[in-house]
Amino acid sequence: MTEFKIRTKEFALNIIKLIKEIPSDKIADVLNKQLLRSSTSVAANYRAACRSRSHAEFISKIGIVEEEADESTFWLELISESNTHNSDSLQVLLKESKELTAIFTSSGKTAKANKVLNNKGK
Repeated sequence: MTEFKIRTKEFALNIIKLIKEIPSDKIADVLNKQLLRSSTSVAANYRAACRSRSHAEFISKIGIVEEEADESTFWLELISESNTHNSDSLQVLLKESKELTAIFTSSGKTAKANKVLNNKGK
């Protein structure tokens, strides 16, 4: 398994652990559901990107991964800033979600640039 398949899966698993720590109430339940959906989507869509059948499909899927990582950052920020929950583990996951967003943003830009370069060579 590649480094990023492992890293994104661990991110999703650590989000699950975090959500288990957060006491249930109306607001927390909504935020947790959104966070769970977006964070697990990072891992699932990265796996799908790795199995892309074309360069265009890879670019599309890596864009989804980037969006879901950024959305995970948003939900983590809301959980923290609304005082729904705050812990060291939440701050670590917030840092990780920002790093993953940056990595996949860069990956998408590189893939797009490579596509342009490859098309010029034809």
